[in-house]
Amino acid sequence: MKFSENWLRQHVKTSASRDALAATLTAIGLEVEALTTLGEQLDGVVVGKILAAEKHPEADKLQVCQVDVGGAAPLQIVCGAPNARAGLMAPLATIGTQVGNLTIKAAKLRGVASNGMLCSAKELGIDADASGLLELPDDAPVGKPLADYLGLPDASIELKLTPNRADCFGVRGIAFDVAAATGCEVEPLHAEPVAAVTTAAMAVELSAGADAPRFCCRVIEGVNATAKTPLWMAQRLLRSGVRPISLLVDVTQYIMLELGQPMHAYDRDLLTGPLGVRHARAGETLTLLNGDAAELDAQFLVITDADRVVGLAGIMGGDATKVSDGTRNVVLEAAHFAPAAIIGRSRKLGLHTDAGHRFERGVDPELPPIAIEYASRLILEIAGGTPGPLVDVARLSDMPQPQVVRLRRARLARVLGTQVDDAEVTRMLGALGFAVEYTDAGWTVTVPPRRFDIAIEEDLVEEIARIHGYDAIPATLPAGSTRLIAPSETRSSEHDTRRQLVAREYLEAINYAFVDAALLAYWQLDTGSVALANPLSAELGVMRTRLLPGLTAALARNSARQQSRVRLFELGRTFAAGSAAPIETRRIAAVACGDAASEQWGVAARKLDFHDIKGDLDSLAAISGATLEYRASTQPFAHPGRSAEVYRLNEAGDAVCIGWIGQLHPRVQQAMAIDAEVYGFELELDALLVRPLPRAAALSRYPSVRRDLAFVVPESVHWAVMQATVRQAAGNQLRDLQLFDRYVGKGVESGCKSLAMALILQDDSRTLTDRDVDAVVAEVVAALSANHGAVIRG
Repeated sequence: MKFSENWLRQHVKTSASRDALAATLTAIGLEVEALTTLGEQLDGVVVGKILAAEKHPEADKLQVCQVDVGGAAPLQIVCGAPNARAGLMAPLATIGTQVGNLTIKAAKLRGVASNGMLCSAKELGIDADASGLLELPDDAPVGKPLADYLGLPDASIELKLTPNRADCFGVRGIAFDVAAATGCEVEPLHAEPVAAVTTAAMAVELSAGADAPRFCCRVIEGVNATAKTPLWMAQRLLRSGVRPISLLVDVTQYIMLELGQPMHAYDRDLLTGPLGVRHARAGETLTLLNGDAAELDAQFLVITDADRVVGLAGIMGGDATKVSDGTRNVVLEAAHFAPAAIIGRSRKLGLHTDAGHRFERGVDPELPPIAIEYASRLILEIAGGTPGPLVDVARLSDMPQPQVVRLRRARLARVLGTQVDDAEVTRMLGALGFAVEYTDAGWTVTVPPRRFDIAIEEDLVEEIARIHGYDAIPATLPAGSTRLIAPSETRSSEHDTRRQLVAREYLEAINYAFVDAALLAYWQLDTGSVALANPLSAELGVMRTRLLPGLTAALARNSARQQSRVRLFELGRTFAAGSAAPIETRRIAAVACGDAASEQWGVAARKLDFHDIKGDLDSLAAISGATLEYRASTQPFAHPGRSAEVYRLNEAGDAVCIGWIGQLHPRVQQAMAIDAEVYGFELELDALLVRPLPRAAALSRYPSVRRDLAFVVPESVHWAVMQATVRQAAGNQLRDLQLFDRYVGKGVESGCKSLAMALILQDDSRTLTDRDVDAVVAEVVAALSANHGAVIRG
């Protein structure tokens, strides 16, 4: 929210200095994000009128102007502004005036005397426009100090508002907070009803239920739409970041900035009537004021004229019925729309409007008739016309009702940790615009409907805390005992997991839990995704179902910034649609690309491969003592020959899938503009961290026996499945199984491979004989032959 300091001071007469006012706003939760001073040094700058402008005899781009400043004779000024012309009213800095870092002196430019300087808005420090002289209205008083004429000095203040403070999207709403914090009172708003002169009116039909419970309008006939916006209004708009357009539009903008109530003006002659509000129908379209064609559905609220869509309710009006310089009869409209009916609709169309921004957060339902009366009075005073009656149609049962909240004195003292005087509490609540009734236990507070953020007792406690001042609340440490909970032995810590990955040169990333729906769809991970009703942007429209897409996008951004070796990991939650609420799953993921080791002289450069990333995962599994198995993966985003599903063996010996590891598919890498091969893994964190309780057992007193076996198997048979077969066939006497060689070439049939393994056998009760070992080997050979077509290599 951006506004003029002088405008705010018109609503609340505080003696606080500018710096103190800015500090107060920030202290009470209305953070001042920017403060720009305007017209600080304008002594000696007056309103001048150019009487004549002739071409400089020695310069094509300069003019010699005769300027009347109310003195005995005109001043001669040499000016290079392109808009300098006879009859123009413009600011003139007289000799001796300080303009920025320049002191104006009498001078000669190309041999012609110049006794001052005609100024642009930028040179005077009141606007960024440096395209030419600041053009003043034709009725500007010649010779009057410019500061007095423009209401300067002033400041443009920009607040960073939190979403719950919708009432502060108007200068008057901010004034209530300032009044409460500085001990002042808000000045009365002069918006007396305008008496109807004609019977001209528009009928109104409301068909959207609680989504649009109030609609006000008034017809004003015979308006001079070409009347100029008054200087005071134009300046307040400019200092609030709004460029004046035309009187009728400027008045609606002015009301919105002052009261916080969005408005719209229609050309009455382009309407048939009645006006109405309903939900859009599928397939309806509307050309908006900005020229965009909006395709609508039943989620949108629309303003209609005899059932013809003429506006997008709460967002933007339609182009077909807009006011123009030719408008003579105007319809002013102000309505109340429920926040839930407006939230997310602008973003769905790729729009952001001031009206939508306010309605999404909540606008006072009592404001529409006040706004109509205020706007009517301004238009009648400036552009003339004859007003019709105010049409105010309201569905009272659907209107937000004032909240009555009880504030207990004891509860206030307990939460704040300090006692606030009863009279001060009453004053603060009253200054905020609340109706306060004193009771024995505390206060009964009736909250005005503009304060959507006040619903329970703690909300009132927060109001007292921020207005009283957080610095006035003593810092008291909590008293009492704290029960320490020992970490469970059945679970390894997340800290150890993070530390292990950092030790292996990974950096932790923290990404949004929201991602682009198109990104999930491309990865084919959008099944069960949860869409957001009010996303931060179109690119953050759904909750992530996996960590890898967002983490890989982060890797891509680093890679695009000349980082050839990137290693990132993330611990976070993923979300999937559930019957009642989204199902949250804690997961861990990592991605890497580039060389296997940092550049150095001792080791030759080698690109990262599957076994490097598998080693990183195995090191994580070792923390919890997990036994992992890897089986070929068919994930659509994975490289078909370099990826695997990760299984963990539980205590019963069953394998449970807990994640994925491998290289991303080349098409995914290409779509994300990553040149290098990207490897990564993602697993369910809780399944990885489970740690079996350690059980002490005596070491066997008997020697182990090793048998080396080499099998020829088809190339398509994976070691993981062979390993499972061997372990099952060998039984309890198998202590370890190691794959120590893989061979293809001479002596091995084409399409096959030779895998050599070591079986380490041992018994706890006796020494194994050759017969015992041969029996185990025979079982292993038979099982591998039957299940995988393995043949002992001769």
